[in-house]
Amino acid sequence: MPKITFIGAGSTVFTRNLLGDILSFPELADSTISLFDIDEQRLADSAIVARKLAERSGTHPTIEATADRRRALDGTDYSICMIQVGGYKPSTVIDFDIPKKYGLQQTIGDTLGIGGIMRGLRTIPVLLDISRDMEELCPDAILLNYANPMAMNCWALNRASRIKTVGLCHSIFHTATELAHDIGVPITDINYLCAGINHMAFFLRFERDGQDLYPLIQKVIEEKRVPNWNRVRYELFKRLGYFVTESSEHFSEYVPWFIKRDRSDLIRDYNIPLDEYLRRCETQIAEWEDLRTALLAADPDALSRYEQQRMEQRIERIAEHDPLQAQSLREAWESKQQRGDTQHSGEYGSLIIHSMETGQPRVVYGNVANHGLIDNLPEGCCVETPCLVDQNGVQPTRIGSIPPHLAALMRTNINVQELTVEAALTRKRDHIYHAAMLDPHTAAELDLDQIGDLVDELIAAHGEWLPTYE
Repeated sequence: MPKITFIGAGSTVFTRNLLGDILSFPELADSTISLFDIDEQRLADSAIVARKLAERSGTHPTIEATADRRRALDGTDYSICMIQVGGYKPSTVIDFDIPKKYGLQQTIGDTLGIGGIMRGLRTIPVLLDISRDMEELCPDAILLNYANPMAMNCWALNRASRIKTVGLCHSIFHTATELAHDIGVPITDINYLCAGINHMAFFLRFERDGQDLYPLIQKVIEEKRVPNWNRVRYELFKRLGYFVTESSEHFSEYVPWFIKRDRSDLIRDYNIPLDEYLRRCETQIAEWEDLRTALLAADPDALSRYEQQRMEQRIERIAEHDPLQAQSLREAWESKQQRGDTQHSGEYGSLIIHSMETGQPRVVYGNVANHGLIDNLPEGCCVETPCLVDQNGVQPTRIGSIPPHLAALMRTNINVQELTVEAALTRKRDHIYHAAMLDPHTAAELDLDQIGDLVDELIAAHGEWLPTYE
C-alpha cells in the first residue's frame, strides 16, 4: 500500500474530500495517510475527521498526524500540497487592502495581478523547501500541487527541483459541466479537448458524437440566457470564438478590459464581484465553528444536514439578484443528491494515485512543463493539457499549435508568471517590479511610479513572509 502525505492537511474540508476519494478505491483503502500542518489545532481536527471517515467507510488506512514535515514526507509515494502561505490574515488582506489605496481593485487575487504575484513570492520558497525535503526523503515520489498561483508555483518547481510535479485544478471539468447545463446536453455525452495555461485554457473542441456544440453555446447568447455571474466569459467567447476555462470573476482580473476604477458601468454591466475572495474567506471563517461541529459530530448525518442548510441559504442569497442561477444551482444540487453522487469529489488527485498504483489508464488535465507540448507558447512555461496516467506515471499529450490569438493572450499572462518565478529563484527585487509592470490589469490602472511604490509597500507589509531580495 502506498504512503500518501497531505501537506496543509489543516484545510479540513479539502482533506476530507480528497481522503474520501482515496478510500473509495478498494486498492487504496489500506494506504498509509500522513497528515501534516503547522496549525496543530486544525491538524488535530483533520485527524479526527480522517479517522471518522475511515470508520464510516469500513476501510482500514494507517492514519498519522504530525507537525514534523520531514516525518510526514519520509518514504512517501505521493505528496498532496494544498498550502496557503500567510493565510487569509495577514497576507491575503494585505494583497487586497494596499492595492486599493492606489485605486487597484481585484476579485480573487490568487493567480495573476499584483495579488497573484505576491502570493507566488510567498509560496514558491516554501514549495522549494518541501521539494528539497522530498529529494532527500522520497526522491521518487510525485508532488501533486493544488496551491495557487498554480502556473508560477509549478514553473518554479520544474526549474529548481528534481521532484516530479503535476499541478491540479478543477476549473476545466467545472466549466465543462456549467456549459453542459447552459446548452442542455448531459455532460456524460460531451467530448472535449482543452489546452492552454492554468485558468486561461480554452476548449479547442466541445462536441457530442463528433458534432460541434459551439453553435449551441452561441445560441445561449442569442436567446439572452447568459447567466448573470458568467457575463465576462461569454463576452470573451463572442470576441475570441473559444470558451475559456476559469470563472468570470477570475478571468476579469487577468486582462485589462473589465475592471477600471473610472468605469463603474463595466463593473455593473459585467456583474464583476470586486473583493469576492475576501467575502468568501470571511464567510468561511464565520461558518467554521458550525462546520467544525458537524465534521466532528458522532451523528453521521450531521454534516449532510449542515451542507443542505448552507446550500439552501446560498440559493436564497443568489435568488435575490439572479433567480435563474439560483434555480440552476438548486437543480444541480437536487440531481446530485438523487444520484447519491457524494462518493467522489471530482478532484484529479485520487485518480492519479489509483491509476499509477493499479495501471488503470485515465486521462486527467494537469499543469506540466511545456517541453514540446504547445508549440506557440514559451518552452518550459507551465501549460495545462490532457495527460494519460497509468503505471508509467503522468504522460502529457502533445497539442501542437493552438489558435494564434489565444496563444497571444496567454503570453500576456505568461510574461508575469515568468518574471515572478525569476524573482523568486534569483531573489532579484527588480524582477518583482518588472512582473507588476507587465501585468495586464495593473498596467491598465497605474503608472510606473505608482507600480513601483505599490510593490515597495507590499514587500514591506509582508515582512517575514517574504525572503530578502537584492
